[in-house]
Amino acid sequence: MNLHPLLRPFAANAMLAAVTLLAACGGGSSTTSGSATGQGTLRVALTDAPSCGFDEVNVTVEKVRVHRSSTAADADAGWSEVVLNPARRVNLLDLTNGVLAELGQTELPAGIYTQLRLQLASNGSTGPYANSVVPTGGTETPLDTPSAQQSGLKMNVNLTVAANELADVVLDFDACKSVVTRGASGRYNLKPVVTVLPRVRLDGLVAEGMVAPAIALPTTTVSLQNAGVPVRSTVPDASGRFVLYPVPAGTYDLVVSADGRVTAVMTGVPISDSSRTFATPTGTAIDPPAGTPRSIGGVVSITGSTTIPLATMRALQTVATSTVERHSATNDVVTGSYALKVVAGAPVTSAYSAGATTLSFVADPTADHAVKYQVAASADGLLALSLPADVTAGDVALPVVFAAP
Repeated sequence: MNLHPLLRPFAANAMLAAVTLLAACGGGSSTTSGSATGQGTLRVALTDAPSCGFDEVNVTVEKVRVHRSSTAADADAGWSEVVLNPARRVNLLDLTNGVLAELGQTELPAGIYTQLRLQLASNGSTGPYANSVVPTGGTETPLDTPSAQQSGLKMNVNLTVAANELADVVLDFDACKSVVTRGASGRYNLKPVVTVLPRVRLDGLVAEGMVAPAIALPTTTVSLQNAGVPVRSTVPDASGRFVLYPVPAGTYDLVVSADGRVTAVMTGVPISDSSRTFATPTGTAIDPPAGTPRSIGGVVSITGSTTIPLATMRALQTVATSTVERHSATNDVVTGSYALKVVAGAPVTSAYSAGATTLSFVADPTADHAVKYQVAASADGLLALSLPADVTAGDVALPVVFAAP
């Protein structure tokens, strides 16, 4: 069987390749799929972006299902399945820094598949639970996943399975954005944010490098971003090494966000489907200067309504000519409160150079770039907001009020 070199639907555009969505049981737009002859193979793995505030985020996968129609119902004919027997319980926080959990593979008719569902097991009445979280310093708490226990977590995709070839994909499960706090109840909901990425062999779609061991902490995030949107994120290991994989081929900003350190950005980092990218020369590490920790926070609401929307809050910062995400979080769905961790201090920047033997980051000379952020707020069915936040004088209280739909 020949290895498919790169899934065609993902290669055209690096941002569209990573089909990021809020997985749900709702429908999608109708799609007419092309037909093909012969059999191909679909292989699926699972990985995770960094999580925040948890020691464990556990999910138990029963099966992965794909269909050619984006509107196919659960009981319709035409589904192909990767069945895990027994179901596999995975701590998503073990799947960072390039680590993958293999879910399995299946043969299926060649063609274009437009719907993928990830089906999770139901929780029992006692622990250990199939799906759960362990808050930092806390105890295991069930993770409520109502949609996943019926028809599965739905994703609209555009996946070509060619005859006699392997379509190899990774489900990138963003645990930080997927776990929603329910106020003081001590309960958590799972509203998954999942990205579907291609995987290749030949040592491609990989970036690796080092940050200083002093900042190799669970709160440090290294990400590859396109126009301020993280495409792949991870936390470095204890030595400072980071691995970002898989990443759609393209050119990105490499962003390092560490507590108490200014933002560091390396521009023009290339990702290829045929070779590994080393972001830092041998013997060097990214070590941003110290900054002053700040917080931007408040309450999310809708004008004239008592409903608390679930919103994604992103702290964006300008570094040289790039816009990057410093931190993101969702609000509490009961109280509406949110908090974004930022820093006051001039960010530093450097341009990627394949032949470099040293690292050379320089401070951004624009004063506003050190203290001024834009908070981008988005929620399903509501008009997105962009709000300024200046942390010169200290923490910023920033209520976010969406217009009524």
